Amino acid sequence: MIKRSINLPKNNSFFLFGSRGTGKTSLLESFYSKKDTIFIDLLDLKVFDELTLDPTRFLSLIDSSKNSEKRVVVDEIQKLPKLLDVVHSQIQKKKRQFVLTGSSSRRLKQQGTNLLAGRAWVFSLYPFSSLELKKDFDLIKALERGGLPDAYLAEDDFSAKEFLTAYVGTYLQKEIQQEQWVRKLEPFRKFLAISAQMNGKIINKSKIASEVGVDDVTVANYFEILEDTLLGFFLPAYHRSVRKSQRLSSKFYYIDTGISRALNQTLSVPLLPQTSAFGNAFEHWVVLEIVKNISYKRLDWNLSYARTKDDVEIDLIITRPGGLPLMIEIKSSDRVTKNDAKSLLTLGEDINSDAEKWILSRDPLEQNFAKVRALYWLDGMKELFA
Repeated sequence: MIKRSINLPKNNSFFLFGSRGTGKTSLLESFYSKKDTIFIDLLDLKVFDELTLDPTRFLSLIDSSKNSEKRVVVDEIQKLPKLLDVVHSQIQKKKRQFVLTGSSSRRLKQQGTNLLAGRAWVFSLYPFSSLELKKDFDLIKALERGGLPDAYLAEDDFSAKEFLTAYVGTYLQKEIQQEQWVRKLEPFRKFLAISAQMNGKIINKSKIASEVGVDDVTVANYFEILEDTLLGFFLPAYHRSVRKSQRLSSKFYYIDTGISRALNQTLSVPLLPQTSAFGNAFEHWVVLEIVKNISYKRLDWNLSYARTKDDVEIDLIITRPGGLPLMIEIKSSDRVTKNDAKSLLTLGEDINSDAEKWILSRDPLEQNFAKVRALYWLDGMKELFA
């Protein structure tokens, strides 16, 4: 079994959020013994129906003589948020440990659910990272299939494709249609395809709205649904003034390269080095690697990107409290030259001349171009997080 990088508490209660298929249940079943843990799965229709009809059965179940001393794991808590009232009471009165997983925060937000008033910590689980896969890591496989366990570990590309295609279909059916989060499904389908094509690019909501046939407000709601169902995140634009930065357009990234390719219907297209598709997928993967490991290491680092009106761009700026910023340019080339350091040596110097400046690429040779270090991307990950 592949050891995950996330460090979970043994005794404190916590939420574990992550998109479907990231391996939350498998992780908890390997981390906690069934001898001293009761597992309640709200995706089990029988269990869900019983607790929906009579929520008092939840307390009866966890407080029974055989379970009263056990920790409680509840899978997909967003399916039945009212159970959190019982959880809150049990944590307060009995100091009991509860582990609550979720693949969506939308219903919790919509119902104004109190996330236990800080009595439970919050963790996130992501698809596999390269540091978790170690010797089993294969870059091409990761770019083409992504890091969801069932896709990455599939026996062949066909099986991985079938899983990811079904994953997207299940998301539309169970997360969107059943929860009735959009009035019409067809515009949302169009939006998903367009948003996948725009992955890693600056978002123009008005343009997307025009292509989908809806208004700007609806597109903003669509992106909020993707965030709430933990399928993606925004990367804000950098500005010295936080207030001005908030007025600049963000980029949007899906949480997995495989999911993005499934939505874009390009799973059958091989990713070949020296193509734009390969470059985009590589940049996407490296950004995700940094996001995952910042979360797992519980680092208070903030991420942004910078671009001028003349399209000079720095892919990532990592702001580290108490330390110098780190500016990163991501290149998919296997041979880096001084020309690849241009934006860091111009725009980077204008933003902060003291900042660390890196190029992360597939070039195995470490080099220096004035103030810029060029590193093999995986060596950079290890230096930052290992």
